[in-house]
Amino acid sequence: QVQLVESGGGLVQTGGSLRLSCAASASILSINFMGWFRQAPGKQRTWVAHITEGGTTNYADSVKDRFTISRDNAKNTVYLYMNSLTPEDTAVYSCAATGRGGIVYAYWGQGTQVTVSS
Repeated sequence: QVQLVESGGGLVQTGGSLRLSCAASASILSINFMGWFRQAPGKQRTWVAHITEGGTTNYADSVKDRFTISRDNAKNTVYLYMNSLTPEDTAVYSCAATGRGGIVYAYWGQGTQVTVSS
């Protein structure tokens, strides 16, 4: 069982930056995928980015070149650096982890609110 706790959300102006953190309660060394998702008001949750155990990253087109995902295995933490934020990025951001050796997201955090004002 892995518990995930996000932090770092808040209110920022258009063009600003935020860094989200996702702290895991156990080692993330053997977790295949650590991902970030977001859910805007009235919309379904969508995938934002993920990072593999080996460090390979992938991003949704809407955030590519603006967001960066990274992981610090020593701290059991995954980060999402968000730059050039726009009101369209306003959402609850959640991190997720696949089961050890698996490819299905089995563990989810509670989420952190990001609000971008115009």
